[in-house]
Amino acid sequence: MEWTQLLNPRRLCRPDYADKPNRPAYLQDYDRILFSEPFRRLAQKTQVHPLYDHDHVHHRMIHSMETSSVGRSLGIQVGEALVADGRLEDGLQHVMAGTVQAACLVHDIGNPPFGHSGEASIGAWFAQQFAANNGTGIGIAAGIAPEHRDEFEAFEGNAQGFRIVSRLEMARREGGMRLSYATLGAFAKYPCTASAAADAQDTYVGLKKFGCFSGEEALFAEVASALGLPQERTPSGERWWRRHPLAFLVEAADDICYRILDLEDAATVGDLGGEVVSEILEEITGKPNRAPEPEMTLRERTGMQRAMAIGAAIDSAVEAFLEHYDAIMDGTFNDGLMEVSSKAATFARLKEISNARIFTAQRKTALEVVGRKVIFTILDEFHALFVALKACDWDAERLLKEHGYWTQLVRAVDLDLRGVTDDYTAAHALTDFVSGMTDRYAIRVRDMITGQVPS
Repeated sequence: MEWTQLLNPRRLCRPDYADKPNRPAYLQDYDRILFSEPFRRLAQKTQVHPLYDHDHVHHRMIHSMETSSVGRSLGIQVGEALVADGRLEDGLQHVMAGTVQAACLVHDIGNPPFGHSGEASIGAWFAQQFAANNGTGIGIAAGIAPEHRDEFEAFEGNAQGFRIVSRLEMARREGGMRLSYATLGAFAKYPCTASAAADAQDTYVGLKKFGCFSGEEALFAEVASALGLPQERTPSGERWWRRHPLAFLVEAADDICYRILDLEDAATVGDLGGEVVSEILEEITGKPNRAPEPEMTLRERTGMQRAMAIGAAIDSAVEAFLEHYDAIMDGTFNDGLMEVSSKAATFARLKEISNARIFTAQRKTALEVVGRKVIFTILDEFHALFVALKACDWDAERLLKEHGYWTQLVRAVDLDLRGVTDDYTAAHALTDFVSGMTDRYAIRVRDMITGQVPS
C-alpha cells in the first residue's frame, strides 16, 4: 500500500471532487461529522454507564471527541517519524493527522442506545424472529435471505456507522455525507460484510466482526479500490479487504481512551476506589520522581496521572506502529497496536479489571436489563408496523390511508419509510430507527407505546 493513494482526498460517489488548498478534505470531513444529527445524538448515548445524571461520566460524544484528540496526536507523531525517515512526503503528516482525527470522531456514530448491550439486544430480538416457526422466521424476518441474517442477529455498530455516513445522511443522496476515501478507509476497522466474516477461514484481525452491510458493499468496494486496499476472497468467493494502515491508529486511540477513562468513570461512580485507580495509572506512567504536591486532592492527582497515562500510551502506540510498519503496509499485521506495545501487560490488566469490576457493576447490569426490555418493546411494536406495510405491498401512502393507528405512530416519531421495498430494506429501516435513538428517547418511545402518560 502507498501513502499517496491511502490519503486519497477524493469523495465517495464524487471522485471528481478536487481538494481545496485552504480547506482540505479531512477538515471538511471533520466538520460534516461534527455538525451532523447522528453525531449530536451521541451526547445522550451510553459509553459504559447507562442513564447517569453525573456530569463527569462519559457519554459517546465526549468519548468520540477525546478519541479524536488522541488520534490526531498519534497521526502527527507517526507522520513526522515517517517524514524524517523519507517514507512520507513532507506535508502529508498533517493530512495523516487530520484523517485519523476525523475517522476517530466518527468511529462510534453507529452505536445504538445503551451501548454494547444495546447492540446485543437488537441482535437477540432478531434471533428470536428468525428462530420462530421452526427456523423459517416470522414477519419481515421470514423474508430475509439466510446469507443476510447475520447482519441482524449480530447487529454491529461499525456497519451501522458506515451505513449512516455513506447512505442515510445528507438527504440520502448518493454517497451520504460523501466523506473522503481516506477518512472512510481509516474508519473501517472491519473491512468486510457479515457474510464474508462468517465464511472466511482467515484469522485476520479485520475479520473479527463486520464493518458494512451487504446493501453498502458496493460503496465500500469503491472506497477500497480508490485507496488501493488489498482485496481477498473467502472460500465461497465473498470479498474482503486488508485494513487501511491508519485504521490501526484509530483503533489504538479508541483503546487508549476507553481503557484509561473507563477507570476514571469507575472511580466517579464508586465502582473502583480512587487509590486503586491511581495505582493502576501509575503502572502506565511509571513512578514519579517526586511526591505529589501535598495540597492536591486524590481526584486532582488521579486527573494528572490520567493525562500522563494517555501521553505514555500514545508514545507506546507510535513506537508499535513504527516497529511493525512493514507488516502494516503490506496488510499482514494481525494484532492491535496496544496489544504489541510496551504497555501491553498493563492494558491487559485494564481489560481484566473492566470485565471483573466495571462491566459487571450492579447498577450498570440492572440498567442494561432495563435497556434490553425497552429495545424489545420498541422493536415488537414497530415490527408490527412494517408487517402492515408489507401487507400494503410496501406502499407507504396506502398504509397511511388505510391504517389510522400506524399513521399516528409514524407521525409521532417521524418514522422514515423511504427506500423500504422488501423485507431486507424494512429490517434495516427498523434498525436505523431503533439504533439511532438516544437512551432517554428510547425510554420515552417505550412509555408512549405502552400507554404511559408523560409527566
